[in-house]
Amino acid sequence: MRKASRRPHRLSTSNAGRSKALSSAPIITTNSSGGLTVKAYAGDGAVLLAFDLDQTVTQGLAGFAIRRTPPSGPAAYLLNRLNFTTTVTAGTNPQDRVWTPSNVAPFQKFRWVDFPGEVNPGVYQYDITAMYFGQGTQLKAGPVATVSADLRPREFGAFEFGFTRGYMSSQAYATIFKNAPFRPPTKSIDYNTQPYEKQYEWLGYHARQMVFNFLDECVADPSLTVDLFAYDLDEPDFVRGLQQLKGRLRAYLDDAPLHTQPGALEIQAQQLLLQSAGSANVKTGHFQRFAHCKVMIQKKNGKPVKVLTGSANFSVRGLYVQANNVLVFDDEQTAGLYEMAFEQAFNDAANFATSAIAEGWHDVQGAGLPKFSVCFSPHKTATVSLQKVADAIQNAGSSVLFAVMELSGGGPVMDDLKALGNQPKIFGYGVTQTLTGMNLYKPGDPNALIVPFSFLQGKIPPPFQAETSGGMGQVIHDKFVVVDFNGPDPMVFTGSSNLSSGGEEANGDNLLAIADPVVAIAFGVEAIRLVDHFHFRASMKSASTTNPLVLQSNQPGAKWWEPYYDQNDIKCRERVLFSH
Repeated sequence: MRKASRRPHRLSTSNAGRSKALSSAPIITTNSSGGLTVKAYAGDGAVLLAFDLDQTVTQGLAGFAIRRTPPSGPAAYLLNRLNFTTTVTAGTNPQDRVWTPSNVAPFQKFRWVDFPGEVNPGVYQYDITAMYFGQGTQLKAGPVATVSADLRPREFGAFEFGFTRGYMSSQAYATIFKNAPFRPPTKSIDYNTQPYEKQYEWLGYHARQMVFNFLDECVADPSLTVDLFAYDLDEPDFVRGLQQLKGRLRAYLDDAPLHTQPGALEIQAQQLLLQSAGSANVKTGHFQRFAHCKVMIQKKNGKPVKVLTGSANFSVRGLYVQANNVLVFDDEQTAGLYEMAFEQAFNDAANFATSAIAEGWHDVQGAGLPKFSVCFSPHKTATVSLQKVADAIQNAGSSVLFAVMELSGGGPVMDDLKALGNQPKIFGYGVTQTLTGMNLYKPGDPNALIVPFSFLQGKIPPPFQAETSGGMGQVIHDKFVVVDFNGPDPMVFTGSSNLSSGGEEANGDNLLAIADPVVAIAFGVEAIRLVDHFHFRASMKSASTTNPLVLQSNQPGAKWWEPYYDQNDIKCRERVLFSH
């Protein structure tokens, strides 16, 4: 197990270490000046900045400059990878990286997601300036509006959530870590992780801290025992921590072919846990297909008191390559429900689908918790869990944002996500990895945007560097849908479920429905962050010498901002949704 000094906590995730009064810190701040309105949505280490400008003062608009002042350190303008003179096409040679301050090369968008490379918890200030074309190549500043965002973890009291970065395939990783391998070339269950510590801290971000804080707490207190559901299981330090629990651990591990074929590290993990915890405490199974949960249940003197769940596997890929989320409930009722699911699986998995714990949604209420429900699978029919999600999507008032591993599965949720463009009043926005054959903007379908995963390799245009893919397997591994993220009744659906009918009827999974504005804003910002991360790549690959990527200059008839005021364009829907 790693020593605490080797895992610095930039974001304190224990109740004792968190800053107080965060529950009263605004998640949305708004300011207006001279026809410019700016909103800041505070997420988990990321900020969505949304702009609106009175249409009467859009003539000559060059874009928006963003000046960020962190909690400590100097203020600086965010940099734009595009400018007015350097064209980017799919055939440009990879040379001469260009990053231009946004007061010189303003962002020609009505929103921007800022995810600082190093997040210092505290209040960030953003000064947004509407920039206009002046004489020649000169720009002149217009109205300025200032907003702030508090990027400390939100204090619920009994609930915490966090995300991995999902930035293995990114210019940031290429720049900071030079695309360095994230584990030894020979896969192992017990390699020394110290040489990779900085990478793991950066890639795993808040979600990783939550996982190891939870495990460290259990290891340190001999009165605590742990019940574990694990699917992928190969993170060396996590396995070492489980070994330290010895007989205080019970584990239900997946034994589908993926984890039992020769070379699978899960075989070694199982053997290590059998040695440390004993054969009576370690069982395997796969229901009809997979034991797909990723859950730790903490018990105090035998009583369930706390639970960790989410989409992140306890694996190297799950925490350091993939986009994932982690949730922790420090609540006896919630932990008790997860313990019922564990006992059913551990003692009688064959009858899980007909058990009381799988019969429907379980509502949970308590101090320090968001309003939420949880559902456990497999079920006799998928509608037991998925109909609630499908109904929320169909009844959405303004938006559906999502990050879902794949959209190829069946069932009402998959059908509704793929049909978002048929709802003209809904802003549909999402990212998925395995969906192929769909355009960014489908003909006659201006309201839905689904961005397939891609990374940069081979011959790439400046200012980009070649990136690593992170290897075989999923990178977009999240499973969440956010309905009306900034509306009066937002809803987040997340967990280990892939949201398809086959999985809900064949896999051991859990799915949560969370009705809370703080959680909805954070998950909404996360969805937009991931879409934007991969959207530019898709645009770049289609850029040509006749239609390059470049900021629109002050030419007669050039009005880059016009689509944002065209009610038939997705950009107009975006402007109104985020800034009003």
